[in-house]
Amino acid sequence: MRKLILAAASIAALTLVGPAAAQSPIVIKFSHVVAANTPKGLAAEKFKELAEKYTGGKVKVEVYPNSQLYKDKEELEALQLGAVQMLAPSNSKFGPIGVKEFEVFDLPYILPDLKTLRKVTDGPLGARLLKLLDSKGMTGLAYWDNGFKQMSANKPLRKPDDMKGLKMRVQPSAVLQAQMRTLGAIPETMDFSAAYQALKSGAVDGTENPASNFYTQQMQDVQKYLSLTHHGYLGYAVIVNRRFWDGLPADLRAILTGALRDATIFANDIALGANIDALEAIERSGKAQVLRLTAQERTEWKKALLPVHRQMESRIGKNLVQAIYKETGFDPDKL
Repeated sequence: MRKLILAAASIAALTLVGPAAAQSPIVIKFSHVVAANTPKGLAAEKFKELAEKYTGGKVKVEVYPNSQLYKDKEELEALQLGAVQMLAPSNSKFGPIGVKEFEVFDLPYILPDLKTLRKVTDGPLGARLLKLLDSKGMTGLAYWDNGFKQMSANKPLRKPDDMKGLKMRVQPSAVLQAQMRTLGAIPETMDFSAAYQALKSGAVDGTENPASNFYTQQMQDVQKYLSLTHHGYLGYAVIVNRRFWDGLPADLRAILTGALRDATIFANDIALGANIDALEAIERSGKAQVLRLTAQERTEWKKALLPVHRQMESRIGKNLVQAIYKETGFDPDKL
């Protein structure tokens, strides 16, 4: 696969060489791993629409959803090598490439709602995290929402103890793996594109997802229960290949920044509604039972998962965790 990525990167570089390049539109390949009708998929299409409109056709954006080009484990390397120019990977994916600070977003219950989240992503802490990507050959431009995650399995998950012994698919985040182990579950890291088949075959017992991802991947066909635990947040960092971005004419880069700003407003406006609609569709399907936890049950999950914060402080950085606590008002001593 690395050879294929290198070949694709070489072809991409050649398309920018020669006298015709000045007349030809600049192509931005935007790859992602979820369905086109998810919040991220719709936001990518909105960016394409606005970028092409605002630049008067000087830029062409090609969107490749559903792992058409690259899977989870491949897409960041493809961006670094220049085989694609733009991604919106989940924040959970940056730890394995050495930017462990992004895993602060994975700490269970640290972000209680979207308003509080926005204080982080739109403020100095969010900007500081994006700046860390510079050393990896990436430029971080924005944050896009998906939503809050729910636990699913083929048995009801009302209490933390219900997770014991279950094999749960997770993203490649040390925090998410620790989260599952703390609950007595067995974390299984795998690409999102492989999750449905793994659930169908029984290779894993369950997963965690916002309702929109659960529904658009048809997981209600292979999972009997979806528990509304709201235990964690799934969001994305919109990133570009740094060399490509810095090499754009300054005026064009400014126009694209404006297009992304407007696409980000769109993305974050639709995310909550998309998850509400997906949840309703799951219930209408009659295939998976949606379990709404009581306030007391939710508190039990919070208490059970709090040890993950302290376990991961040394990995993420204690000062960063404390800064997020201060910004969000999270108090581990008051649950």
